Amino acid sequence: MTQSTDQPAAHPRLLALSLLALGVVFGDIGTSPLYAMRECFHGSHAIAATQANVLGILSLIFWSLWVVISLKYLVFILRADNRGEGGILALSVLVAQVKPKAWLGLLGLFGAALLYSDGMITPAITVLGAVEGLEVALPALKPFVQPAAVCILIGVFLVQRHGTAKVGAWFGPVTLVWFVAIAALGLAEIVRAPGVLASLNPVWGARFLLANGWHGFLVLGAVFLVVTGGEALYADIGHFGVRPIRWVWFAVVLPALMLNYLGQGALILRDPGAVANPFFGLAPDWARYPLVALATAAAVIASQALITGAFSLTMQAVQLGYSPRLAIRHTSASTIGQIFVPMVNRALMVACIALVLGFGSSSRLAAAYGVSITSTMLITTVLFYVIARWKWGWNPWVAGLLTGLFLAVDLAFLAANFTKILHGGWFPLLVAGAVFALMWSWRSGRASLAETMRERSVPLDLLIEDVRQTRPARVPGTAIFMSGHPTGVPSALLHNLKHNKVLHERVVLLNVRTEEVPHVPPAERATIEPLESGFCRISLRFGFMDEPDVPHALAG
Repeated sequence: MTQSTDQPAAHPRLLALSLLALGVVFGDIGTSPLYAMRECFHGSHAIAATQANVLGILSLIFWSLWVVISLKYLVFILRADNRGEGGILALSVLVAQVKPKAWLGLLGLFGAALLYSDGMITPAITVLGAVEGLEVALPALKPFVQPAAVCILIGVFLVQRHGTAKVGAWFGPVTLVWFVAIAALGLAEIVRAPGVLASLNPVWGARFLLANGWHGFLVLGAVFLVVTGGEALYADIGHFGVRPIRWVWFAVVLPALMLNYLGQGALILRDPGAVANPFFGLAPDWARYPLVALATAAAVIASQALITGAFSLTMQAVQLGYSPRLAIRHTSASTIGQIFVPMVNRALMVACIALVLGFGSSSRLAAAYGVSITSTMLITTVLFYVIARWKWGWNPWVAGLLTGLFLAVDLAFLAANFTKILHGGWFPLLVAGAVFALMWSWRSGRASLAETMRERSVPLDLLIEDVRQTRPARVPGTAIFMSGHPTGVPSALLHNLKHNKVLHERVVLLNVRTEEVPHVPPAERATIEPLESGFCRISLRFGFMDEPDVPHALAG
């Protein structure tokens, strides 16, 4: 009876979470059809639009989605959660617990730094890719593409301070309409040229690489664009859970993406001139302006996910001691995770506008985009091996073979994208290097300062013994002193005793620390230790995803 009554109640919740996940998690990978197929035949390493090449590239796209997203991320990587939270920073913390090697920590930190460059490039390339549809509808509008993209981006960043609680409810439905639309556009073209379905045979992909040699290898850099957004699936498991993300991918996103890519391939086979922008070429003339509007909405939603992800990453970095304290504002009275970081918002806005004006087109930005994401995915694979081998206890051969498969794919994509370093790929590496240097120097500096203060601090037991012997004057009330070390005496307490020659009746030494777990249950947050002579030591523990509310924790 219990099972039969619980399951129907679970289905509406699963559907609701799946719809929310569709809007938040899959916006990035869902907008890849705007530019991915075009880059293969019209980008910096364009290849001739012959039948063999079209079928070969479609085969590579299909199997990339299956191996990288379906197998690597949805089957394996999503299992490596840190008490329900995902993302490369949470994974790095998990790795440090089972294999505390310095180089692994640095690798994970650099991967987190790369996500900031991703947060700059994704809004720029998706909005540009959407607005460029105006050129297809009416070539005379080409001069207005950049100004329109800049205006949209400014609007996106300006509304961040107000939060996305109200418009966020529309993200899922709009994204669902987007996937239905791109699936329908692709299906209509497949019906006209069903021969493209032969590309699902992996032999076509292998033939393409063998026949085209170095040129075919370079095209992998464009093929990789179809799997951008894979990290978002992992980063958001704490918000939605693994099951809704997997369900949406296999039921909605993967079929829609493949139908659209196959449709673009069918269009190119029928009309090779469509390689300039095959996505918008799928739409009939009357539907192109509505499609541009829908694509722009989808691009804004994809951008929003990366922006809020940067805010969340910043909060985690602050909590873990990798960043100085920044102003963090809450934009929702009911949802803790909805935050706004003004400094990060301004930096991302300036960077996005500079990228739009500097690169000028989504095609040129694609080079920078690939380098950023391939590097992050490679780091995730390395860290996953550590978890599989030493936390889950996998057989070294099994862990090695599986990780070797993922590394082979990651390294192939990375090498293909690194050929674009001089054509824009330098940007994400420069940004990540700067952010990494800032985060690591701050963490190292804080550690050195804490060690120095610990060496100079007076042990608490000596102070209590001194108070017992000298019996200083005591005044009514309770004094709370923040303590950076649980066994040391805060400098403020020593100065108060030295200059005022007085202590309160009750002296509380409060130590607040961030644990390397996402959340600490409220019941386990506070530890109270009564000491002699009216002293009391309280330790408050917070997770790196928790909001440290000291007054509330003390009151509780």
